[in-house]
Amino acid sequence: QNYLDNFWPDLKAAHELFESILQARREREIESQENNGKEYPEHLPLEVLEAGIKSGRYIQGALSVNKHRAQLEAFVRLQGFSSKETG
Repeated sequence: QNYLDNFWPDLKAAHELFESILQARREREIESQENNGKEYPEHLPLEVLEAGIKSGRYIQGALSVNKHRAQLEAFVRLQGFSSKETG
């Protein structure tokens, strides 16, 4: 903040970016505190997952992510199904 104020006081975009980064850090700290210091929320217990798979609420399979379009393309290959079967 001091660097921007002293050397780039008129560079509005840099000041906005700095404020945006600060806000994101604050939000992440709040989320971390809400999750008792854990960066990610807890996973479901194994018993709940197994019951959910048996009831059909959840599916089990291998996650495949396109390495070239990771943010846009992924699929789950279900266990027990070959690529030639249709469901």
